[in-house]
Amino acid sequence: MAAATSPPLPTSPSRAMDQRVRVSGVTWEQYEALRVGFDELPAVRLTYCEGELDIVVTSPEHERIKTMLARLLEIYAVERGVDLNGYGSTTFRKRARERGLEPDECYVLGSPLGEIPDLAIEVALTSGGIDKLDVYAGLAIPEVWIWLDGALEVWRLTALSGGAYERRERSVLLPDLDLEALAPFLSWPNQTAAVRAFRETLVP
Repeated sequence: MAAATSPPLPTSPSRAMDQRVRVSGVTWEQYEALRVGFDELPAVRLTYCEGELDIVVTSPEHERIKTMLARLLEIYAVERGVDLNGYGSTTFRKRARERGLEPDECYVLGSPLGEIPDLAIEVALTSGGIDKLDVYAGLAIPEVWIWLDGALEVWRLTALSGGAYERRERSVLLPDLDLEALAPFLSWPNQTAAVRAFRETLVP
């Protein structure tokens, strides 16, 4: 069943812009201390890679998109009988690789969370900063989705590329999910209406 269309959500520049600070020469111990210090501020994301630290305060638009994407993904899991467990913006870090970050959303399929999730999701509203895929590769997270310029990119970690990510047309974890069909719902101003409409597209 085709979904009804909805106009894009209007946003002011101030609501759509994340705030980013880059700091160099940060030790692992300093990074861990800062992470503890920011634990009570859920809109603050820290990305650490070999002495470089990005501190990002996410905008309301960033939080809206990541929440909307989570809601759509979770209703897909319910309708398709996928055993999907979410862990939000949990911090993942590996001292031996000098890497750490918090994804916008992350999920495990079929079992509770171990050391890393099966899937991490990033909302990229601003350019610059540490290469997140480099950090994710160091953490060995199998699949990363990036929301960029109105579309979802799928990146899959593969041994054939030397432990780097390769772009894929579809998710390996959720191959039946049409991400191109899902993407327009992220612009709907009413989240509940978007979830209902997306759910209708999943009805045989």
